[in-house]
Amino acid sequence: MELDKVVKKLKDRTPVILGIENFNKFSVLLPLIVREDGVHILFEVRALNLRRQPGEICFPGGKIDLTDRDEKHSAVRETMEELGLAENQITDVFPLDYMVSPFGTIIYPFTGIISEPDKIKPNEAEVDEVFTVPLSFFRKVKPDIYKINFQVQPEEGFPFHLIAGGENYNWQTRKMDEYFYRYNGRVIWGLTARVLYHFIEMLEW
Repeated sequence: MELDKVVKKLKDRTPVILGIENFNKFSVLLPLIVREDGVHILFEVRALNLRRQPGEICFPGGKIDLTDRDEKHSAVRETMEELGLAENQITDVFPLDYMVSPFGTIIYPFTGIISEPDKIKPNEAEVDEVFTVPLSFFRKVKPDIYKINFQVQPEEGFPFHLIAGGENYNWQTRKMDEYFYRYNGRVIWGLTARVLYHFIEMLEW
């Protein structure tokens, strides 16, 4: 290949995450509602009959469909489906920082206001119940943080003879913080707690 053709291929290219086509992509919405005592954050409890993470606390969201206009549309659509809302009842939707997880997923979080919370009708097939927590609680209470250690385990037959150091190769490993919030007997953790922690940090900047 000639050099000018290489340059033409690369010119004006917009970079993306390497291997992004192999990632599962999800959007979630951190919903805000107004109550008499101030702003609350709404959470869902996943239906007990779901195959993945039944009974866990989460935000509305799900896998991005090919028919979704973009990540924001996906987050709003999922919220509409799970909470029985119309699109015009979800307003002021803004992006938070997206997250590349060590489990092969990219999460696109958003926050938005549910303008008519009295109209919420949870989809029983996906949502067991909903509840809210005052935003002021999370601004005052810090989460418990625990470390998760990831280990490298090459598969059987891995060609150690092709790399410097062989079986004694010094693999780089990593740790991940896992956040836990406790409120009135409920535990908010995992992805939901990470998005929540990021949101609260943004408010404090």
